This record gives sequence, C-alpha cells and structure tokens, in this order.
Amino acid sequence: MALETSPDAPIPVSRVSALIGGWIQRLGAVWVEGQITELSPRPGAGVVFLTLRDPSQNVSISVTCYRSVFEPVAQMIQPGSRIVVNAKPEWYTPRGTLSLRATEIRLVGLGDLLARLELLKRSLAAEGLFAAERKRPLPFLPQCIGLVTGRASAAERDVLQNARRRWPAVRFEVRNVPVQGVYAVPEVISAIKDLDAHPEVDVIIVARGGGSVEDLLPFSDETLIRAVAEARTPVVSAIGHEPDQPLLDFVADLRASTPTDAAKRVVPDVREELARVHALRDRARRTMEGRLHREEAGLAGIRSRPALAAPHRLIDDRAAEVRSLVDRSRRTLGHRLDRAATELHHTLARVVALSPAATLQRGYAVLQRGADGSVVRAPGEVEIGEELRARVAEGAFSVTVSAIPEPTDG
Repeated sequence: MALETSPDAPIPVSRVSALIGGWIQRLGAVWVEGQITELSPRPGAGVVFLTLRDPSQNVSISVTCYRSVFEPVAQMIQPGSRIVVNAKPEWYTPRGTLSLRATEIRLVGLGDLLARLELLKRSLAAEGLFAAERKRPLPFLPQCIGLVTGRASAAERDVLQNARRRWPAVRFEVRNVPVQGVYAVPEVISAIKDLDAHPEVDVIIVARGGGSVEDLLPFSDETLIRAVAEARTPVVSAIGHEPDQPLLDFVADLRASTPTDAAKRVVPDVREELARVHALRDRARRTMEGRLHREEAGLAGIRSRPALAAPHRLIDDRAAEVRSLVDRSRRTLGHRLDRAATELHHTLARVVALSPAATLQRGYAVLQRGADGSVVRAPGEVEIGEELRARVAEGAFSVTVSAIPEPTDG
C-alpha cells in the first residue's frame, strides 16, 4: 500500500529501505543470463562476489553466492564468460543495495550459444532483415569511409593501408571501440549511429580480426543487428575470417571475408581503373576504326560503280544519242524540205506556165477598161473611140478602139 507522507510527516530512510526490502523479499527466484565483468573469489571467504552485465545494454547487477555454489564451476568461468544463474533478489537494508543471491551457476556452453544464434537468425530472417532486396548498393568511389574497429588493431591497419594503397585520396572517419566483451555491443552501436548521421560518410565498415565464437558474439547481438538494419548508410561487415559468420554478415549490405577484403571491395584500385579506362578507350578506338574502315570500303564500292566512277559517261552517251537524233531529224527535215522545194518548184513552174504573165510573155495582151479596170473579153463589150488600157509582158499602154470587127464563127 502507498505510504501517506508529507513534508511535515516524513518517514526515515531506514523505514524506506526496510519497506523496499520487504517488497523484494516477496519476489521469487529467477534464472538470469549475463556476462561476467568482475569476479572476486576472495581466498578463505565463504562468499564469492561477481558482477553480471547485459551484453546489449549498459545494465549490471551484483551477484553473491556461497563458495559451495561457486566451486563446481570455478575452473571454467572467468571475466567475460557468459553464465546463467538461478538467484533470488536480495535487498541489503543498511546500505540500500540490490543484489542477487545465486543458488546455482551454469556456464553457457558453445552448443547452447550456437542454438540460440540459430533461433535468433531464423527469427530475424522471418522479419525480412536479411532479405536481398533490403541491401543497398555501395558507392563506386566513396569519398569518405566510416570505420568501426578496435583501437590500434590489425583490422584497422589492414583496412586503412589497403584502401589507401588502392585509392590514395580516400578519407576515413575512424571510431575505435571495444570489439569484444561486455562493452562491445553498446559501443559499436553508438559508433554506427554516429557515422550514419555523419553527412560526409558514404559507407561504413565494421571490422574485427578473427576469434572464437564467444569473442565474436557481440556481432550477433539482436540489438546490434537491428541498429545496422535501420542505418541509412550502406554497411560492410568484415568480422573474423572466411569461416566466421556472425549475424552481422547477414544483415549488412555487403559481407567481406576479412578486413583486407573489405578494403578491396569498397575502394576501387586506381591502377585497375586506369587500365580499364585505357582498355575501354582502345576498344572504342578499334570500334571506331573498324566502322570507319567499313564505311570507307562501302564508299569505295559505291564510287566504283559506273554512275560515280565516270559520271560524265552517262551524259556523254545521252549527248551522243541527242546528237544522233538531231542529225537524223536534220536529215529527215532536209529530205522533206528538199522534196517540198522540188514539189514547190514543179508547182511554181506549173503555176508560172499557167499564169497570165506567162501568156503575156508569149505575146498576148490583156485589154482593160480605163474606168474600172475590167478585162475586155469580147468585141461587143467596147465601143468605137473608147480608150482601153493594154497590158503586155513588159508593161502597159493605152489604145483607142477605132473599129469593131464583126464576130466570126469559131
């Protein structure tokens, strides 16, 4: 029940501590898993003190146990070991501290760890955290690489040296963190979030050298896996050696077999790229030269055709045909003109022969009345004394009718 207190009626500290102790005493025993951070088996003491820490959170709790409980596992556990204890919460009223009184300690074996990791792997895979469509492509040429690794470690040296050897201009944002032990998970998560928020970091490499399954357990922690899945920046996992496969390998956008392999896969080799550029340039040149050669050959083939090889020949042939036709037409027209001229000459001769002028040439004359110029055809048409105009071959003159002869038969 809630206590009724006020500034005027407070309760003493001892009373508060005793009440808390009473509530805790009503709690039953629980099985607790954690990683040992401190271990104090004092010689001759009947009680052993140790501290358990949650590997994923910054939470620790003190554990005490009688030596008889500790002795069966004393040779198998040490700081960093994972254990499961059956303990009952205890409240130490004089100091106001909480601890667990262990009645049984069990070492978490490798088989148990692997079984739990397999269950966790299946659970996370079912959520889709390992799906291929979630993985982001790495930038071709990252300007700045975030590196999460142990301080002065071989993994850090391998990544930095190999990356700079391949592309000297590459820059790094390095975050040195514990890569094993109870502080590894929160420190690695913090470093990843820090680099993910960095505006210049294009890709993040999480690197660690090889180790035992227990040493690599932080990189299979569920909290760490979810933090990597939520990162917006592509993450490369470079943990351990080729056979090592922590769960980080499955959620990362790229899994590298070693830290050296990570450097080679994240940063292109400037020599290889230059060689590729030269090869592509040579290939492009050969392609263009081949195309030009083909076009030149095609053009030469077209130019070798008669129409282009001797373009005037066709015109000359047509001109010769035109000249032949013109000559033929001229000859034809000449023949026709000659025939027409001959016919005209004959016609003219006939006309001349039949014309009055020809008759006059033979000595005949034409008499015409002076008044109207009409031709006199019979003697009865004139009168004595009438003046007529006589037209002969060489000209004309006037005559006067002096007598009119009598008409004769025939």
